[in-house]
Amino acid sequence: MARDENDDVLPDQDAAKEFYAKYEPKEVLGRGISSTVRRCVEKETGREYAAKIIDLSNEDTNTQTVRESTLSEVHILRLVAGHPYIIELHDVFESNTFIFLVFELCRNGELFDYLTNVVTLSEKKTRYIMKQLFEALDYVHSKSIVHRDLKPENILLDDNFNIKLTDFGFAKVLQPEEKLFEVCGTPGYLAPELLKAAMYEDAPGYCQSVDVWACGVIMYTLLVGCPPFWHRKQMVMLRNIMEGKYSFSSPEWDGITGKYTPKDLIRKLLVVDASERVTVKEALRHEFFEVVHCGIKVFDARKSFRFAILCVRCAVRIQRLKNTPEPLSLSSAVVDPYRIKAFRKVVDNCAFRVYGHWVKKGDCQNRAALFENVPKTELKNLYVSNLNRL
Repeated sequence: MARDENDDVLPDQDAAKEFYAKYEPKEVLGRGISSTVRRCVEKETGREYAAKIIDLSNEDTNTQTVRESTLSEVHILRLVAGHPYIIELHDVFESNTFIFLVFELCRNGELFDYLTNVVTLSEKKTRYIMKQLFEALDYVHSKSIVHRDLKPENILLDDNFNIKLTDFGFAKVLQPEEKLFEVCGTPGYLAPELLKAAMYEDAPGYCQSVDVWACGVIMYTLLVGCPPFWHRKQMVMLRNIMEGKYSFSSPEWDGITGKYTPKDLIRKLLVVDASERVTVKEALRHEFFEVVHCGIKVFDARKSFRFAILCVRCAVRIQRLKNTPEPLSLSSAVVDPYRIKAFRKVVDNCAFRVYGHWVKKGDCQNRAALFENVPKTELKNLYVSNLNRL
């Protein structure tokens, strides 16, 4: 029986049969340690979904742990359901050996794979993605939930390249003022306070602010194609994270400037002291996002008027350039007068009147005729008489 939306208990043992009765599995989209993701088609409607099939019989996994973790993820997905930038859980089924999670299908795959293909994103695309990520995270945090594993691999892209935040396997619901001490997530995206929780007995713990730090790492990576703290030696990388040691000195940052530069936002996200780090709501109010509202540029009258003035000035200058005669020097006119457009008609007219034909540039035969042919008698006599009068 399909899982009821308000039911926190996984379905009965016959649910696997119901899954295959309701859905038709297709090709494999991805594989994990104990799970496989397949495209599937709902038989009744023909709609396509992504089915995450978790194998509980795998000898390398603890069945009870996987089952509890999956149950927790399902519960959290129910809590954050309905947000446009969070993956939608459509159905849940369970048997003795498998758990089936049916999600909406995101055809453009992971943000990580997209970034691998394009290497870096423009400021405009980064703004578009990060705004959606912060809005999704704001909704998650409003439910007192910390994700704890934000990274490009856990952000999917739908048909319109809108993001879908996914993989809530490490997510946890926090009680008021509760702090966590468990170490989990991906090394390059771990916040300093999370590392301290594992290293020091008197560490204060961490909360939702670790997600904000991960957003700073993601934003940095989107813009220049590499993470801020990466090092081939993991201990060096972790030390860099603890010290907040990163820079904007690489050549890729040279073109990232301007009033709404993302560097300022990244600096406020990657703050070692969690109490000084901006919140998600504060990040959304940053200047970097002020030029955009719901993915559409806000109309700026002053900026538009300046742009219109520049366009008019450019058009006037082009028109003047078209109508302005080519600069002419005496030396150029003596050596090759026919090269000058203003002289061509004069040269051709004179040649035709004197010799009865035009002389075109590059035509050696006609140019020779200019000096070899005999002038017309009547014109010659006219010129001679004119000279005598002078």
